[in-house]
Amino acid sequence: MTSDTSTPLATVRADLLARLAQPVTYDLAVVGGGATGLGVALDAAARGFSVVLLESHDFAKGTSSRATKLVHGGVRYLAQGNIALVREALHERTTLLRNAPHLAQPLAFVMPSYKVWETPFYGVGLKMYDALAGKAGLGPTEFLGRMETLRCLPTAMADGLKGGVKYWDGQFDDARLALALARTAAQRGALLLNYCPVDDLLYDGGKVAGVVCQDAETGQRYEVRARCVVNATGVWVDALRQRDGDVSGQPAKPMVAPSQGVHIVVDREFLPSDHALMVPKTADGRVLFAVPWLGKVILGTTDSPRQDLAREPQAMREEVAFILGESARYLRRAPQASDVRSIWVGLRPLVKPSDEDAAATKSISREHTVLASRSGLVTVTGGKWTTYRAMAEDVLLKCMDEHLLPRRPGGITVALPLVGAGATRERQGMNAPQGLHSYGDEAARVQALPGSQVQLAEGLSEAMVRFAARHEYARTVEDVLARRSRVLFLDARLAAALAPRVADILREEIPGQDPQLPAFLELAAHYATVPV
Repeated sequence: MTSDTSTPLATVRADLLARLAQPVTYDLAVVGGGATGLGVALDAAARGFSVVLLESHDFAKGTSSRATKLVHGGVRYLAQGNIALVREALHERTTLLRNAPHLAQPLAFVMPSYKVWETPFYGVGLKMYDALAGKAGLGPTEFLGRMETLRCLPTAMADGLKGGVKYWDGQFDDARLALALARTAAQRGALLLNYCPVDDLLYDGGKVAGVVCQDAETGQRYEVRARCVVNATGVWVDALRQRDGDVSGQPAKPMVAPSQGVHIVVDREFLPSDHALMVPKTADGRVLFAVPWLGKVILGTTDSPRQDLAREPQAMREEVAFILGESARYLRRAPQASDVRSIWVGLRPLVKPSDEDAAATKSISREHTVLASRSGLVTVTGGKWTTYRAMAEDVLLKCMDEHLLPRRPGGITVALPLVGAGATRERQGMNAPQGLHSYGDEAARVQALPGSQVQLAEGLSEAMVRFAARHEYARTVEDVLARRSRVLFLDARLAAALAPRVADILREEIPGQDPQLPAFLELAAHYATVPV
């Protein structure tokens, strides 16, 4: 894979596997290709370490593609008094927006007030939010009157509306940001492979010395040696920790308490605005968002404990009822189950408190945790997308403190633009076809491919599918329609309709590769099914 940053990286799998088979010892092996693992790989590669990252499924297949799409400091964490977490997140918010302007932009939020005390009460808190952001602020908090609130939220419930508070945070495309991290790390020399699960650890003298992985497509196994191994598998970190504990003689107590977040997508007509609606405290004390995103509106999210770690979690009936019911209290036209275009669920890796007594996920830490086992396996979990970069720096610091890596100065990724960041949406022109802006300065290369004028759907051309296969590690229909484009998350039935043509293009681009069309159609039906 070339390191020339002026051309798109080719991701020919045979070449990647040939590199993996070479008898070399890497400085760092990262297990897990979500936000955290990709951030670690990029940071390490930027410091000049040799890096290999292995992901069992596709990059951002799990939690990292199922966020609420917000780059935020965490207003609710401010209410909990976690000032340090909010300050760090606000700083990282600005860094992310600067390094990936084609994938992350500022977004205005409005809290409608239906009680006289709500506007001053929440407004004062949000002024504190501004103060913590300082020069990193995206815009000042404003107190709105009734008519100003309705101009921002034209379909908000007007009866009883007193006014509102407007504040600023950020929004992003999580799966495409993950892909940008992967490709930027590759430009810095890292070797990244999706569909290559790690199923064992290598040891030398009782210390972790690498991993054993298997190409999911061919079944070929590889031993990959590394001076340091980082377990960044999100809600699944305990599985690898348990395997390490069995060998090293240090039994691993579970450190993750998964929390489920459900998101419902409806048409823009339910909130035809460039402002998001935010309810800081619903009937049961949770937060509700109605967020405009890629021409649709995301409603969510829930925060429900669960014990299993399903790759495709099922929304519970009561969670859907909560979101639809609360939306009906704040939107003039209440969305019904029949209005849902897609429903998707993410599992958050919340870190258990040390006494393991707290049952409610709202009381469990949203901060990340980094620890090293007796054998030297470094594990990171917790946190959130906004702070992925800071988490990566903490992981490498831990690796160096444990003498697993030599000390090298950090801070490189603070001002490291990600792939595509050379052109903002404004500089491309607002008349660019929907979806093309997310390629940034690679948009012209996408349009140069066959099929650039053939639109499969708004925001997706045949050329984009070809680019995904050639340069963005895509192997299956799901990779293209769920993460290289976001059609599955926006409209599951439309995604199912597009799938056969996408499969045909992938067969052209990757001869002999099964695009897994039947599996995707089953998945699309899952995303289209609303439990009621």
